[in-house]
Amino acid sequence: MIRQCSILFGCLALGELIVYLTGIKLPSSIIGMLLLTLFLQLGWIKLHWVQGLSDFLVANLGFFFVPSGVALMLYFDIIAAEFWPIVIATLVSTVLVLVVTGWVHQLVRKYGIFRK
Repeated sequence: MIRQCSILFGCLALGELIVYLTGIKLPSSIIGMLLLTLFLQLGWIKLHWVQGLSDFLVANLGFFFVPSGVALMLYFDIIAAEFWPIVIATLVSTVLVLVVTGWVHQLVRKYGIFRK
């Protein structure tokens, strides 16, 4: 359990360090997650080293949305005032993500990128 926490927090700390040194405008948690994925792909970290804690965190994922849901209640007046721009932006971005994802999938299938 200590090794699992150390690996996950170590990747998060590396993400924090990268953001601090480079000034990248990405959340350090995202960079840390990408680093963890890279380390798993390279075999530097074995999956069973982090499997237990990862399974626990995924099983309890709903609890991580409680603070943001509570904070969202503080901004109901702003959301009500800007309801239609929010809805339109959500719909347009969803359609764009679906179209681009489908397009990239077709390119990958057509040209055989990432095949072993």
